[in-house]
Amino acid sequence: MIPLRDDNPTVLWPVITVTLIVANAAVFFYELSLLSHGPQALDAFIYQAGMVPASLTRGLIPGTGGYSTIFSSMFLHGGWMHIIGNMLYLWIFGNNIEDSMGHLRFTFFYLLTGIAAAAAHLALNPASTVPTIGASGAVSGVLGAYLILFPHARVQTLMTLGWFIRIVYLPAWVLLIFWIGLQLLNQALAPMDPTAGGVAYAAHIGGFVAGLALIPLFRKYRRRSHFQYH
Repeated sequence: MIPLRDDNPTVLWPVITVTLIVANAAVFFYELSLLSHGPQALDAFIYQAGMVPASLTRGLIPGTGGYSTIFSSMFLHGGWMHIIGNMLYLWIFGNNIEDSMGHLRFTFFYLLTGIAAAAAHLALNPASTVPTIGASGAVSGVLGAYLILFPHARVQTLMTLGWFIRIVYLPAWVLLIFWIGLQLLNQALAPMDPTAGGVAYAAHIGGFVAGLALIPLFRKYRRRSHFQYH
């Protein structure tokens, strides 16, 4: 299931959401520019700016960054599908969460859920020497907040199953419960190999749980009479 848009209007222009998307895109294009110097240049940048768990838990590894990579890694991506997927979710769901919090609160919320995602990945993969990159952890926090605030908002969703392709409208809670269920399942099946790459499902789960937990502290309690839920 791939979300395309939601029927959930906002009052505030999503300045921070747009800024985050632009920043992620700018860093990604910088990554692509490094390929003109050879794949080694890009690899060196990823190891320096990506979060390498073993470097943070067992002493700094030469060629890797320190604790600042918890933040810098949020803006790196491993390919077109990686960044497009993350930015699509951020655009669809982030504007409503920013609208519910305000710009400054949303900024801190996004970064805190990203930190929580990194902490979850570190806790389960302390010996990993593979750089962790991507906005997925922080975006997962946005999804957790959306599940609490707008569970019945309608989301236009592309559903594919083999040759079956159809666009349907689903309640947000159906899409988001399905999404987090997949993360839990994949984490349960993930290999415990510190040298293995792949998707950091623990970061997704950590970010999502942080979004659920932090929303009461960041939400601005104001009447939103312009919303209609179906």
